[in-house]
Amino acid sequence: MTIQLGQTAPDFEQDSTIGRLHFHDYLGENWGVLFSHPRDYTPVCTTELAEVARLKPEWDKRSVKPIGLSVDPAESHQGWARDIEETQVQALNFPVIADADRTVSDLFGMVHPAADPSITVRSVFIIDPKKKVRLVLTYPPSTGRNFAEILRAIDSLQLTDAHKVATPVNWTEGQPVIIVPALSDAEARERFPGGWKTLKPYLRIVEQPKLPHSAT
Repeated sequence: MTIQLGQTAPDFEQDSTIGRLHFHDYLGENWGVLFSHPRDYTPVCTTELAEVARLKPEWDKRSVKPIGLSVDPAESHQGWARDIEETQVQALNFPVIADADRTVSDLFGMVHPAADPSITVRSVFIIDPKKKVRLVLTYPPSTGRNFAEILRAIDSLQLTDAHKVATPVNWTEGQPVIIVPALSDAEARERFPGGWKTLKPYLRIVEQPKLPHSAT
């Protein structure tokens, strides 16, 4: 199965480090980041899980629930968690799914048909509060994921959901954004009374509106 952007994320019930996890119920009205690992005790993923735990204030600020996944059983996850805390000086604070029967891996198309059938690819799925898949990233085993980029993408998605804008190349919070072409100049004047800069009729640059999680 190939997950397409905009489709409803498959629901499932599976064992995890916090017990039986019902995916949609666990997410509730929050955003979700589901990210998979090939197996426990893998070096790159050890650093990644610690970083996700370290970023808890950032996930909380954006109403995001991260969820890890590996094909090993929950007992193995617990031992790996101890290694992560010892080597990375960071305890896990989010669930890691124990997908020993590959239920979730198959639902999300995480197993490459030409690869070892027991090893999931290293995928990331960003899911919005309506349970729609909004972004999919897949990394090779040797390349650690960039969670700063994942946070940036969530900021963009939350901003563009709240306002009729798109974010340009390399955008980060606080930088100017683009008024979507579907918005007429008359409609744009109502939304952006401070005005904008028109580079081309289809390329109108405006100061970034307030992010939903911003305190200012």
